[in-house]
Order: sequence, then C-alpha cells, then structure tokens
Amino acid sequence: MDVIRLIFSILLPPLGVFLQVGFGLQFWLNILLTILGYVPGVIHAAYIIFTRR
Repeated sequence: MDVIRLIFSILLPPLGVFLQVGFGLQFWLNILLTILGYVPGVIHAAYIIFTRR
C-alpha cells in the first residue's frame, strides 16, 4: 500500500498525505508546501508516508 501512496504523493502530494493521515494538520501543511513549491510538497509527503506506519 505504501507504493501506491508514494506514487500518489509524487503525482499529487496532498493526496498521498490524505491517504496516510486524513484531514489533519499534516494534510493542510502539505497543501501549503505544495502551493509554495511542488518539490517541498513531494518531500514532505514522502517523509509522512515513510515515517507514519
């Protein structure tokens, strides 16, 4: 399942975070990071997916 989340987080970072944690602080933070720059959003999404199990 992590592979699917990782693919979604590369294509659309907030979706990958949403699938991992739902509508929480990390989701909204990821939307902000993605708006400010695509790469920070991807890095944050990958971090959330790999650290939250």
